[in-house]
Amino acid sequence: MTVRIGLSGWTYAGWRGVFYPPKLPQKRELAYAASQVNSIEINGTFYSLQRPSSFERWRDETPDDFLFAVKGPRFLTHMKKLVGVEAALANFFASGILALNDKLGPVLWQLPATFKFDAGRMAAFFALLPRDTAQARTLARRHEPRMAGRAYLKIDENRPLRHALEPRHDSFIEPASLELLRRHNIAMVAADSSRWARYHADTADFAYARLHGGEETYVSGYDDKQLREWARWVRRASKDGRDVFVYFDNDAKVRAPADAVALLRLLDLVTA
Repeated sequence: MTVRIGLSGWTYAGWRGVFYPPKLPQKRELAYAASQVNSIEINGTFYSLQRPSSFERWRDETPDDFLFAVKGPRFLTHMKKLVGVEAALANFFASGILALNDKLGPVLWQLPATFKFDAGRMAAFFALLPRDTAQARTLARRHEPRMAGRAYLKIDENRPLRHALEPRHDSFIEPASLELLRRHNIAMVAADSSRWARYHADTADFAYARLHGGEETYVSGYDDKQLREWARWVRRASKDGRDVFVYFDNDAKVRAPADAVALLRLLDLVTA
C-alpha cells in the first residue's frame, strides 16, 4: 500500500518566489517540487504529445521512490469523444511515457462536462486501454507514421498499468457506469470542485482524488478542517491495502503546494 500526495503540474509562474525559492532556475523547479511532495500529475500530455527526452529528463530529475500520474490527451477525450481513437491512443503510448519506467503511475482520463455516460462507447474505450507496460508497448508499436523517428518503444520490465476516469456529468454515477468501471478496474476520481458535482465510488483496487478547490474552482484553498477531512478519506480509502493518489489542482492563488504539504504532514508523510 502506498499513499501519494502531490500537485497537478509544477510549471506555474505564480509559484516562483512563493513556493519555489527566489532565483531558483526554472529547470530546477521539478526537482524542488519533487522534494516537497511524493507524486505529480504531468498535465502537458493533456494538451499535446511530449517527447521521449522530456519523460527521460523528468524521470531522472526526481527521487527514486517518486511517482508520476500522466494525464491522457484531450484529443481523445474532448475532440474525438473517445470514438475512433485507436491510432491516437497508440501515438500517446509511443510518445515516451514508457520511459518513466518504475515512476509511471496511473493514467488519468478527464472527460468534458458535456460528455454523458454511454455504455457502449465507454466499454469500447476501456477495452482498448493497456493493463501493463508490455501491452502498452504492443499498442505503441501501432503508432501512426508521423511518429516515426520519435516513438519510444522500450520498457525496462513489465509492470501493471492503472487508469483513472474523471467524468464531469452526473450520468456517470449511474449503477451501469459504476459496474463497468469495476469490471475494468478503473478508478472513479473523487473530484472536489465548486463547478462540478462531487461524487465518488470505489471502483478499482486503488483510489484517486483531485482537489480543484471546493469553494472556488482552481482558486480556493483548504483550511485545516477540510484537510483533516481529506486525511480521513485517505485513511479510509487505504485501510484495505489500496494505494491512494491525491492531487491538488487549486493553483491559481498558489494554494496547491501549501495544501499538499499540509496534507502530507497530517498523514505523517512529510518528504522534506
